[in-house]
Amino acid sequence: MFRSVNVVSGETLYERAAQPWPLFARDLTGLREQQQHFAALPVTGRTALLSAFADRLAAGRNRLAHMVCEEVGRCLRECEAELDKSVELIRYYARLAPELLAHKTIATQASLSQVCFEPLGVVLAVMPWNYPVWQVLRFAVPALCAGNACVVKPAPSVARVTAALFDLAGTELPFQAAWLDHEATLQAVAHCDAMAFTGSTDTGRHLAAHAGAHLKKTVLELGGSNAFIVMPDADLQQAATDACYSRFRDAGQSCNAAKRIIITDAVADRFLPLFLAECAKLKTGHPLDASTTLAPLHREDLRLRVHAQVEDALANGATALCGGVLPEGRGWFYPATVLDNVTPACRVYREEVFGPVAVLLRARDAAHAVALANDNPFGLGASIYSADEVQAWKYARQLTTGAVFINRHTSSDLRLPFGGVKASGYGRELSEFGLYEFVNVKSYWQK
Repeated sequence: MFRSVNVVSGETLYERAAQPWPLFARDLTGLREQQQHFAALPVTGRTALLSAFADRLAAGRNRLAHMVCEEVGRCLRECEAELDKSVELIRYYARLAPELLAHKTIATQASLSQVCFEPLGVVLAVMPWNYPVWQVLRFAVPALCAGNACVVKPAPSVARVTAALFDLAGTELPFQAAWLDHEATLQAVAHCDAMAFTGSTDTGRHLAAHAGAHLKKTVLELGGSNAFIVMPDADLQQAATDACYSRFRDAGQSCNAAKRIIITDAVADRFLPLFLAECAKLKTGHPLDASTTLAPLHREDLRLRVHAQVEDALANGATALCGGVLPEGRGWFYPATVLDNVTPACRVYREEVFGPVAVLLRARDAAHAVALANDNPFGLGASIYSADEVQAWKYARQLTTGAVFINRHTSSDLRLPFGGVKASGYGRELSEFGLYEFVNVKSYWQK
């Protein structure tokens, strides 16, 4: 069952049954036929259809943002930002795709030799709940530009937003939702031509193994436990402000947030009061309230999982500098929590914490800070705060991550590739590199 619930009131907003496999198989046949016609259009014809979708999405921005706010629980302004970035994403690729997908002539002994970018066919996406518009479009828009069809299996708890998004997409694009249960999703992986997945590492391993058995191309954007490194010469106030924002935005439910705050001993006593002062400014409240800066978590089981990680840390010697108490009352709220004295004995040292909990790790010096950052299964992103940019770049090259930000918190930029290494997955989204993930890079040679 796909069911959307208001995260504060508990009211059911929308529900629908899972789609039987025979019905999906029929839709998949029709989608394949549509994809052939769509791929035959010039790139500018495809991008014109996407630009029209961007206009419809912009017109529906406020309505969809409210839906995301109610179903996911994030602050309304954060949901509005998600919609704005999604519209910008479509327009970005609509501008650049004709150039990026143009045939490239390569000089060889042939009279003509070229490299062309051709679609793979139908790409299945299995998507999460936390950014139900952005993450769907982050995968789909470049894949559609290349001439693929896209079919999206959404998270069950954001069904209403998903239905509204595909209503706006219309029928001219080969772009459909797949209301599949778990077993039918595995069947769909086998019957589609490639797969994109965003979600947990464990589920990503399971789906990728199944896709691999059928030799399907995959891109996995999995969890993250981003290090936020504060070097001895850092601007401590700026670092404290940015660390608080990055860790607690979206109620901490972002793979790309700062999760492990690594502070060198030389500045720990000065940084911590500044960081805690920023945390104290956070205001818990209803996500539709403009003054709220810390909204509830998405589901009760997710809140309990976060609290269990906090309790484990406390039982293994960590201390809570703030928060750490499960609140009573309606809504799945959790306080901003800062854990100090965290050691490898604590689960939070190695696990991703998907909620408003900052893990503090203390480093002897800069080299130890980099070692602590790398001592983790994940490798999505990291930040380094330092006044010495030359040294910061040196340490950045030593970090095993998909991205490093210097004197800024981690984020995504349409113009730069997004993705990770290790348990954070493989493949890239965004920029031209994301566009080339779901194409057949095909060589032509003419005597």
